Amino acid sequence: MAIFTFRAAGEITFGVGAVERLGSAIRKTGGKKVLVVVDPGLAKAEAFSKVTRSLERENLPWVLFDRVEPEPRTVIADRCGETARQEKCDFVLGVGGGSAMDTAKAAAILATNGGQARDYQGLDKVPRPGLLKGMVPTTAGTGSEVTFTAVFINEEEKKKAGINSPYLYPEMSVLDPEMTLSLPPAPTAFTGMDALAHAVESYTSRAAHSLSEIFSLEGIRLIAKSLRRAVERGSDLAARADMLLGSLLAGIGLANAGVTAVHSLSYPLGGRFRVPHGVGNGLLLPAVMEYNALSLPEKFAKIAGAMGEEVEGVPVRKAALLAVESVNRLARDVQVPLRLSDLGIPESAFPGMAEEALQVTRPLENNPRPVSLEDAIRIYRSVL
Repeated sequence: MAIFTFRAAGEITFGVGAVERLGSAIRKTGGKKVLVVVDPGLAKAEAFSKVTRSLERENLPWVLFDRVEPEPRTVIADRCGETARQEKCDFVLGVGGGSAMDTAKAAAILATNGGQARDYQGLDKVPRPGLLKGMVPTTAGTGSEVTFTAVFINEEEKKKAGINSPYLYPEMSVLDPEMTLSLPPAPTAFTGMDALAHAVESYTSRAAHSLSEIFSLEGIRLIAKSLRRAVERGSDLAARADMLLGSLLAGIGLANAGVTAVHSLSYPLGGRFRVPHGVGNGLLLPAVMEYNALSLPEKFAKIAGAMGEEVEGVPVRKAALLAVESVNRLARDVQVPLRLSDLGIPESAFPGMAEEALQVTRPLENNPRPVSLEDAIRIYRSVL
């Protein structure tokens, strides 16, 4: 057996009504003044008031940063970090989807390390710990509440890149399925396909190991079982709970085994065309799975089984391709974009996109099959 290392975030509280325990969980970490990071829409929602009430019950003073944007730019993280410093906060709380949580994680390290977010994009560039931080996800998608990554667009370079450091692991996270009930069908679908991409990629990654695979495969099973119901009947609390748990498990798998070519190929969509992360990943996932399937047929056959396909007695190569068909069918059923042309991305952009994607080397190193420039262009063309 190969040597492997397993890492996880701090304390995780999960369950219906768990957000009521948020204030006491922050108190346990030693936090005394909280910077709450949220997007402008969520700041006005009833779900957000549950967060603030929990803080106030514990007499925790808090400051609001509500300028988070979709696919955030590095400058947003810089402003958030400056707010934490100016207000002398000692705890940063991200509430929302991946954009809010990533902004909160970056602000926590900027508050103590100085500099700008773009200075730390890359691997292990953060020299010392940040402020204490916690996360409350309101989408079942990114898994950012349990990862060591925060992704931003560098406007000067028109590129999307992650800050990747163990110092970004949150000290605590509170996951309450009720906080996801108001998410509309479209973002439920996009974020759900993002979570599925994390689970599939981490399961098939060259860095996957026997412990990470447990989390990834169970994440696939929960998401496949519940995403359609969560999209079609948003008030279905059981489906929402399964999706939130599936996203959490996929995030743990991702944090330990990494992602693969889906993410490398998706980054130019966000950096160049501001395509939401979940949309890009969901669109590219079936195509990359098809490209990889026969390089790991046994694993892809297990994915098919976790997706609910009947694989008993089916030849392994055929079962592996059933996984691709199953994910394609799920994507169609929840009505995520299936073609790059639907997003206004022309074929003429593919060579430049492919060149940029190949610079996102870490996921490509994890991919079970090598990806050349020509391969990347062919994958883009397959979803034109």
